[in-house]
Amino acid sequence: MVTTAPSHLLLVDDDQAAVSLLAEVLERERYQVATATSVQEALKRLGDEGPFDLILTDLRMPGASGLDLLRVAHDRFPATIVIVLTAFGDASAAAEAIRAGAYDFISKPYDLAELRLMISRSLERRSLLPDAAREALAIAGRDYSEDAELIGRSPSIISVMKTVARTAPSQASVLIIGETGTGKELVARTVHRFSERSRGKFVGVNCSALAEGLLESELFGHVRGAFTGAVSARPGLFRDADHGTLFLDEIGDISPALQARLLRVLQEREVTPVGAEMPVQVDVRVIAATHRDLGALVRQGKFREDLYYRLNVITIDLPPLRERRQDIPLLIDHFLGTLARKHGRGLVGLDRDAQAYLLAYDWPGNIRQLLNVLERALVLAAQDVIGVEHLASEVRGLSEAAAAAPMSLSAAPMVPLAQVERQHVLGVLASCGGNRERAAQVLRISRRTLTRMLQRWGLTTGSSAVRQV
Repeated sequence: MVTTAPSHLLLVDDDQAAVSLLAEVLERERYQVATATSVQEALKRLGDEGPFDLILTDLRMPGASGLDLLRVAHDRFPATIVIVLTAFGDASAAAEAIRAGAYDFISKPYDLAELRLMISRSLERRSLLPDAAREALAIAGRDYSEDAELIGRSPSIISVMKTVARTAPSQASVLIIGETGTGKELVARTVHRFSERSRGKFVGVNCSALAEGLLESELFGHVRGAFTGAVSARPGLFRDADHGTLFLDEIGDISPALQARLLRVLQEREVTPVGAEMPVQVDVRVIAATHRDLGALVRQGKFREDLYYRLNVITIDLPPLRERRQDIPLLIDHFLGTLARKHGRGLVGLDRDAQAYLLAYDWPGNIRQLLNVLERALVLAAQDVIGVEHLASEVRGLSEAAAAAPMSLSAAPMVPLAQVERQHVLGVLASCGGNRERAAQVLRISRRTLTRMLQRWGLTTGSSAVRQV
């Protein structure tokens, strides 16, 4: 009978009581567990005991941090899985850890059952990988621009960050889904930046902004004289992006004929310029994006099913800003700093009432609209404080009641924002007789978004307040 040696784990946390308790729990599950209360002690154990199967380390510790340990472990033992413990909502630290090579992260205080499941699944996946793949399991860290970083602490945006970090090193096609203004191009650029193609070009085109004939020429190129006005040859965006990434925004708007040509390029990895007879080989990673429901378009016969599956290897679903309101203050701070530098201003802040309006607004234009509103307000504010009077009319005109009595943070009752959102949505739904379609229209959200919110709150279609249309 063949017996499998227990997995060897290293737990690192400066809280002695916490690390001892967790070690006791994991040892009962037949793991071989070592502990350390500092990075220095952990490094000594690595030197004395050799590679561990998995390291679970706190990120914030006195002296050297868990990030320092992660980098050493990643360089010396790349097949070792590292899971990082971060403070709740510390998205930037979590994203940095993922980029530096962490396999995954979990926020403190963590759910013990969730952590045990994460450890078990991580080790199971590791055991299924061949040796060569284990060497490339962790994601190598790379330089990145702070101004172009994904910003947020909400669970939904952290999930996006993790998917980006996992997806970037692969060659898989990516489909980014999200409403207009949610940051689809930023996500695409982030995938490119942390990919092996980062030294190549990132080339983007909005497919809905060009007529079909012009888009075909832009994508595939043309030879001189191919059509009226083609006074010189053009290589096209696929060839411009050779060995890099091509971002096709609003892919759901291209015609059936162009869909067929695009599918052939993806299958054959070659393009034939308009008017040419011989194809040209290309090596391009395609990232597509759309605000439309491609699955529904496929069912309606408006989008090719085979192209859909070619593009939709990895899906990144970007939440609208109204579903991640806890990120709005972070985005405001980030944008105000960036805009102040752009316009040569000092630090600019918001008064309480202006911030309350920004937090209460639904942001149908999402992050792009928020940036636009903040830039306008910063330019109009003569002093270093933005007030309600500097905000755009659509933000100030939330409702007659809000205009008459702005929701000052100092006077507002301390009710969690998630609770306010839930009460508002269910109130609208009730006023619409449980009709989701009408309620979504009133709330200015998609029906899919409303359904996701109801599922998150545990409300099924059988609930008395909810009915299908």
